[in-house]
Amino acid sequence: MLDPHRREDREDAATEIAGRLAQKGLDISADEDSALLADLLTAVERFEAAVIWRGGDPMVNMPSTAEPQDPDFVLPAKSVDKSIEAYTRQVNEAAGALEGPRRV
Repeated sequence: MLDPHRREDREDAATEIAGRLAQKGLDISADEDSALLADLLTAVERFEAAVIWRGGDPMVNMPSTAEPQDPDFVLPAKSVDKSIEAYTRQVNEAAGALEGPRRV
């Protein structure tokens, strides 16, 4: 690598993104690729925006919430064997389902 600090920068980015995901109720390792983590964070933020658009509150509908407003407002669970890429697709699909026509 031409820039010896680039690896350290990617590791720092991964740690920061994993921390932001943890604040949203996800336990994702900072050992994952920082670009994949960034894609996941974008998907989670899209999902949260869709929840808000539907009238929900992401803080009330955390993955650890015992009684969410609506089960569809809770971020899908990540199975241990699911890759970050597959989980990102799952979250984007859940966001897309919420972004459809508003329920009455």
